[in-house]
Amino acid sequence: MGLSLSRRGLSIPASPIRKLVPFADEAKSRGTKVYHLNIGQPDIATPDEMWERIKKYDEKVLAYGPSNGLLEFRQGLCRYYARHGVNVSPAEIIVTTGGSEALLFAMLATCDAGDEVLVPEPFYTNYNGFAVYGDIKMVPVTAQAEDGFRLPDKAHFAEKVTPRTKAILLSNPGNPTGVVYTRAELVTVAELAREYNLYIIADEVYREFVYDGERYTSIMSLPSIDQHAVIADSISKRFSACGARIGNVVSKNRQLMDSIMKFAQARLCPPTLEQVGAIGALSVPDSYFTGVLTEYQERRDIVYNGIQQIKGAVCRPPKGAFYVIAKLPIDDGDAFAEWMLRSFSLDGATTMVAPAAGFYATPGLGRDEVRLAYVLNATELRHAMQVLAAGVKEYQATVMR
Repeated sequence: MGLSLSRRGLSIPASPIRKLVPFADEAKSRGTKVYHLNIGQPDIATPDEMWERIKKYDEKVLAYGPSNGLLEFRQGLCRYYARHGVNVSPAEIIVTTGGSEALLFAMLATCDAGDEVLVPEPFYTNYNGFAVYGDIKMVPVTAQAEDGFRLPDKAHFAEKVTPRTKAILLSNPGNPTGVVYTRAELVTVAELAREYNLYIIADEVYREFVYDGERYTSIMSLPSIDQHAVIADSISKRFSACGARIGNVVSKNRQLMDSIMKFAQARLCPPTLEQVGAIGALSVPDSYFTGVLTEYQERRDIVYNGIQQIKGAVCRPPKGAFYVIAKLPIDDGDAFAEWMLRSFSLDGATTMVAPAAGFYATPGLGRDEVRLAYVLNATELRHAMQVLAAGVKEYQATVMR
C-alpha cells in the first residue's frame, strides 16, 4: 500500500492567481511580453522611511522578538488606527506574518472543525485555503457584477445562518471586486452579528485605496460591536511592501486575543527586521498616500474605460483597492486566460489575468469573469487593455465560433 496524503492536503485549492505561471513563463521564453494583470503586486516604490529604518538597525544578533510583535510597532499602529477612527491599545494588537496569518489565526480562533463562515462572494481566493486548514466551511452569499458587487441584503445573510455559523468574513475595500461598503451596509452586518452572536472578521488591508470621494468605514468604528469585531490587516499594499510579510490582528475581545496569542506563541514571533522597517514606514507623510491614490485612480480609470470598449462586457466602476472583476463575453475564464498566454499576442505582448471562478464558492459562478489588478504604470496599462480587448475579439472568432 502506497503513501497517502491527508484529506486536507488533497482538498486545499490551487491558487487561481498563480496557477497560470507556467504558461506565462512559456510565453516569455518565446519573447512575448506578458502584462501581469493577475496579481496585486504594486510597482509603487516602497517608502524610503522603511528602507532607512532597516539600514540603521545595528543589533549584533537578529534575535527572536515578542510573539505579539515589537511594542514600538504596536504603539505606532495605535496612532495609525486612531487617525481612522479606531482607538485601540497595544494589548489589542498582535503582529502576524502577513495579513494571511492574521486571517488564519482569526478563523482558527473563532471556528471549530465543521463550523461555518458567511462570506460575500466573489471573495479573496485564499480565504478558501485558510478554511481548509481548519476544516471550516465557507458559506457564500452571492453579490452581483451588475450592481457593482454591493453587499447582499440582511435577509440573504440571515437565510444562510445555521447553528454552526460562527463568523462573517468581509473584505472592505474589496478584493477582488473593488467595492467599498457604505456605513449603512456595515451597520447591517453589525446587526446580524449581534442578533446571531457572530464574529465579524474584517479584512481591511486596502483602506488607503478609496476613489471618487467615497468614504471608508472600519468595522471597529461602529458602536456596540467591540466584542464581535476583528480586523485583519497588513502593510503589504499600503506601503508596497508585500515581501516584508508583516500583518496584524486587532480586536477588543480579550478572550479572543488571548486565544490568538497562543497561536502566535506556537510560531514563535513575526519577522523582526521587517517590523523595524514597518516602524519607519508608519512615519511617512500624508503626501505619500495622496500621490499613491492619485496614481491608482488614474490606473483605475484606464482599466474601467478599457473594459467599456469590449462589446458585451459588464463592469461597474470599482471604488476601492486596485482590482476589478469584469464579466466578459467569453465562455470560460480559465480557458481564455490560458489561451491568451499560449496562443495570442498583439504587438509582441499578451496579458495574464486571474480567472474569476476561483473567487467563488458556488460551483459554476464566475466562469465568464476575470479579475484584473491595475498595478502597472499608465503607459503599460493602456497597452495591456488594448491587448486584452483584441484578445477577447480573437477568442470569440477562433475558439467560440
